Amino acid sequence: MKISIFGMGYVGVVSGACLARLGHEVIGVDVSADKVRRINAGQSPIVEKGLNELVAEMTGCGRLSATTDGADAVKRSELSFISVGTPSARNGGTLFNAIDTVAMEIGSAIRGKDTGHVVTVRSTVPPGTIEERIAPTLIKASGRQLGQGLDICSNPEFLREGSAIHDFENPSFTLIGGSGENGFAVLEAVYRETKAPVIRTDIRTAESIKYLCNIFHAVKIGFANEIGAVLKSLGVDARDAMRVFCEDRILNISPAYLRPGFAFGGSCLPKDVRAFLAVAQSQGVELPFLGSLLQSNTRHIDRAFEMIVRGGRRKVALFGLAFKPGTDDLRESPLVTLAERLIGKGFELTIFDKHVDVARLMGANREYIDREIPHLERLLKASAEETMDGAGVIVIGHAAAPEIAAIKANHGGRTIVDLQGVKDLETCEGAHYEGICW
Repeated sequence: MKISIFGMGYVGVVSGACLARLGHEVIGVDVSADKVRRINAGQSPIVEKGLNELVAEMTGCGRLSATTDGADAVKRSELSFISVGTPSARNGGTLFNAIDTVAMEIGSAIRGKDTGHVVTVRSTVPPGTIEERIAPTLIKASGRQLGQGLDICSNPEFLREGSAIHDFENPSFTLIGGSGENGFAVLEAVYRETKAPVIRTDIRTAESIKYLCNIFHAVKIGFANEIGAVLKSLGVDARDAMRVFCEDRILNISPAYLRPGFAFGGSCLPKDVRAFLAVAQSQGVELPFLGSLLQSNTRHIDRAFEMIVRGGRRKVALFGLAFKPGTDDLRESPLVTLAERLIGKGFELTIFDKHVDVARLMGANREYIDREIPHLERLLKASAEETMDGAGVIVIGHAAAPEIAAIKANHGGRTIVDLQGVKDLETCEGAHYEGICW
């Protein structure tokens, strides 16, 4: 395939050389005449393990070249990648100067072509940028509509400096965000020789995943460093502790807990976070990152409360009270906190949790709920239908299949606030459905 890549920075040069090695004919485009000269001379303009040799090999066999003439590169290619920089503005937002310029340049060049063209954004941009900013520019400049000789996709890169060539050739997955079959088909053909599953998403999801990955990487580093500072103060080698921690591939290094939903709670997580923070304080170690966890968790409960009360003072039917399904443990349950707040603000409340029987609660569990909601027994109902009777808002903390079926059959057009993520409820005809993270 004939490919043009706009932006011969880190991502552009690595992608261009690697795509050329896959057999494609790649034309790099950059405003810097020096970068263009270096590439055409078989030299990489950036330092990266193995890249200088790969650029020399690919220019030598005629599959990689560079130019400052973007219009000519578009005319000589079927697909254009946008890989220009998206630096930070003073307020932390994204500067789109280069993106805007390149989108206009590519669109204007497409206007003069007789064949269709696919434009793919590889630069890191906030979700919505392609649909709200880049696509309108391309459409206006090219004089074409999407799907009519113009296709736009998102194809984020996941390349680490120092191992970029290896990462390109051995990805965990190839992510393509698009809105039309032609764009997906063209990009899948580009990556046909790479040994990784291709994941199709909508454009906004693809744009967001690059941020998710990088932010999670930052979270892991911050977590490891703050944990390490405390353990060092206690005479523990944090490297040894973290090495063992990472051996757990079921809960620690896994998809476990990485599910957007409601706040955490129970008898372990809040207590252990507080205890560790207290240890850090006693050792004089500041933990600004970990110290914000409980505040962040509380703010998530606030979001749920705001969603529920947004429509005014109506009776609330709450499904689920224990901190997670399949248990009657109410200790530090975020749903108990939510219920307590609703009661405190004067909302009439009914609750259904088939595992919670006040008469059977014992020990610390009983003491906790007696302190937080002393009249809980009066609020608990025996069926989903009874719980919903007279309610204006139905809140799903956690509900099993029978309760979900009852809600679908009897919602009566009421507001449904979903903290669990029940797909079946998203399509309840006539109901006003809203999820806390979706």
